[in-house]
Amino acid sequence: MARLGEGLNITGSFSLAATTENTSSVGYMWFDGTNVKYSTYGSGTWSAGGNLSTARYNLGGAGTQDAGLAFGGAPSFLACTEEYNGSSWTAGGALITARAYLAGAGTQNAGLAIGGSSNSFWTCTEEYDGSSWTAGGAVIVVQRCAAGAGTQDAGLVLGGYSPTAGVSTCTGEYDGTSWTAGGALIIGTYRLAGAGTQNAGLAIGGRGPSTFTACTEEYNGTSWATGGALSTAKYGLGGAGTQNAGLAFGGLAAIPVGRNICTEEYDGSSWSAGSGLITGRTNIAGAGTQSTGLAFGGSAPSTVSCTEEYNKAITACTL
Repeated sequence: MARLGEGLNITGSFSLAATTENTSSVGYMWFDGTNVKYSTYGSGTWSAGGNLSTARYNLGGAGTQDAGLAFGGAPSFLACTEEYNGSSWTAGGALITARAYLAGAGTQNAGLAIGGSSNSFWTCTEEYDGSSWTAGGAVIVVQRCAAGAGTQDAGLVLGGYSPTAGVSTCTGEYDGTSWTAGGALIIGTYRLAGAGTQNAGLAIGGRGPSTFTACTEEYNGTSWATGGALSTAKYGLGGAGTQNAGLAFGGLAAIPVGRNICTEEYDGSSWSAGSGLITGRTNIAGAGTQSTGLAFGGSAPSTVSCTEEYNKAITACTL
């Protein structure tokens, strides 16, 4: 199918094979055998989902809106994992190492838990198969409060805080077995959000050495480039989606000071406002896509168990 907005110019005739609508490909045009059609997104809104069994913040998150994964977290250092089916959370296999301030990536049946800390900083990576965690390759840099993106076999960890080096610019790339160094972030940040893939990643917001940041950076698999800035500088926010369709929500903002409800949507170059969270919070986890996002856990300021689902209406039109 041809994607709208990619500079498709037709000066003569062309032929289209008949296809059916693909609702996961909104922003595309297709031919149903009779008419040329296209689909667009409407505005998104948050609605309440099922509560986590264990309230927590600074947790790891992965997966999709209908198949989410929550693991680890604080206030005590947790090992418990929970799986979301689109309406409720159930217990999964426990982490090998209980910890908080960890990064997450992947899916419910192929998840990654990366780094983090308890009474110590951890270099461990753990891989989830849908029922239990096993040990993966150790991260290169000892860090906590980093962000994760990508998949279990092509993962990305970025930023964070090191006990020896402070705020980190490091990027690590995972191949399903071991980590290798990737290109350094332009601005070192921790408590940031991540989204996208190993070759098309997003680093969103966070806290630098001295201040909150609104910066967005885009990764091409080798190096980071500056993207469009968030409208609100904040850290401890959640992220989801892709480099060209990102979602950022919650977090702690400097001005105005407070736990943020605001949601922002990224189109590959700039952020625009989406509907606010029901519960403003920080140290939140995120999963899913820009059109079907998932926000869970966090502190508001007390620890919360609430889950919220972000959905954008789909409209199909005939040309």
